[in-house]
Amino acid sequence: MRVLVTGGSGYIGAHVCRLLRDRGDTVVVVDDFVTGIRERVAEFAQLELSLAEPGAADAVAAFAREHAVDAVIHFAGRKQVPESVAKPLMYWNDNVAGLAAVLQACESVGIERFLFSSSAAVYGDASGHVTEDAPCHPVNPYGASKLAGEWLTADVARVTGLRATSLRYFNVAGAGWPELADTAVLNLVPMVMERLAAGNAPRMFGDDYATVDGTCVRDFIHVLDLAEAHLAALDALETAAPGSHRVFNVGTGVGGSVREVVEGLRARWPHATPAPVVEPRRPGDPAEVVAGPSRIAAELGWRATRTLDDILDSVIAARGQ
Repeated sequence: MRVLVTGGSGYIGAHVCRLLRDRGDTVVVVDDFVTGIRERVAEFAQLELSLAEPGAADAVAAFAREHAVDAVIHFAGRKQVPESVAKPLMYWNDNVAGLAAVLQACESVGIERFLFSSSAAVYGDASGHVTEDAPCHPVNPYGASKLAGEWLTADVARVTGLRATSLRYFNVAGAGWPELADTAVLNLVPMVMERLAAGNAPRMFGDDYATVDGTCVRDFIHVLDLAEAHLAALDALETAAPGSHRVFNVGTGVGGSVREVVEGLRARWPHATPAPVVEPRRPGDPAEVVAGPSRIAAELGWRATRTLDDILDSVIAARGQ
């Protein structure tokens, strides 16, 4: 297979690119390298491009033709919730207009397989065990842009015959290889690691939730499990019905608490660290959110195989500790 990966220099995209390469697929990358790391994809043919700029669809189409691309995985986009609240126009432009450019390129070239990087943020304030049938009520522009992306992908598939799938990620963490580790301090694990490395106390927001230890519970999935889910979804598109669009949660179905993550990293860290500091709850944080992953298991035969301990071990190993 010859796969074009947008946003391939990002944390998740780089893991998918490497797995595709390792199994013998040809990979080419479209990326603006604003938040990604160019060295992660140095071995692949690249087109440096902002997908929201004028003429992007034609540029992507030309690049895809040049490399005889027959499938696209679309990661490129912005993903910081607070930033999306402050800059909604930027998020709608980059996440939705950028997606539209890629879909237009697929139509122009005749590419029939398309995989969209979506998010559990489409569910908004959903709590508990969340399946794909849960109502989608995003509560910020980031989540809204991802849901709009799913709608757009489905609409284009219906009229062009594109075979498409959207994957809704839960909490991604860990590292498959040290050089591909998550360097953006935006999520719990990198935030804890930043504080441990500085000798500071990790922070936990609220310890009075109705959970096993009072802290929030989330579904943490190893980035390699997530990357393998992309390969399974991509392969399944070969036999999907033309014009179809399927949606899958990608998670473990098992919850891990914030305290488990914090204390697990502290226990693995080879230097003395202060005890965690409990700060007030953050507005809008549900007590527990765990993926219902039965659909992807039933339809694609994919299941997560790595545990929270595997995630934490890989994070420490990636830091060379």
